[in-house]
Amino acid sequence: MILDSLIEWDKAATLWINSFHCRFSDQLFFFLSDRKVMIPFYALVAYFLVRRLGWKKAVVVIVSLALTILACDQFGNLIKNTVGRLRPCYNMDMLTGGLHQLEGRGGFYGFFSAHAANAFGFALCALIGFRNDKTLRYRHFAFFVIIWAILIGLSRVFSGKHFLGDVLVGFMVGAIFGTLIGCAARLIINRLFRAQE
Repeated sequence: MILDSLIEWDKAATLWINSFHCRFSDQLFFFLSDRKVMIPFYALVAYFLVRRLGWKKAVVVIVSLALTILACDQFGNLIKNTVGRLRPCYNMDMLTGGLHQLEGRGGFYGFFSAHAANAFGFALCALIGFRNDKTLRYRHFAFFVIIWAILIGLSRVFSGKHFLGDVLVGFMVGAIFGTLIGCAARLIINRLFRAQE
């Protein structure tokens, strides 16, 4: 009963968010939904990590970022195939309800959004990584990277590829992996480089 109510709420919320489309938002969210768009951002973060931390510490943080993305992706594939929840673009209730689609449908199953998990995991892991530079004030970066991760997640709802619930669970999974792996990398850095400081 509660699960049925949550599913119906998720469908309604997804259709409501998805309905706010116009030419500008379609172009913006189509752009943000493309995984290739993330690569320049990842490269920019890696550049600033090297600049702020030095290459040795930066390598540890960059490896932790890569592991976060890998963990989110692989866990996402496992859960998608296990749960087997159809994406909105394959759900007849959503299609008849007026779901707006920006791109091709992709695979059948969409729970949870690996895009959202990757973006949020990367954001939190990067924030923890930058804290290895004690002199850095990163409030503006923190605001920017969290907003970026949220927009990546919302792009999946706007594109018709994921329910809002898929994205919210993706954020939670990303937060868990990003925090755990980021903290592990910070612990490694503290142990390896304590003697040098």
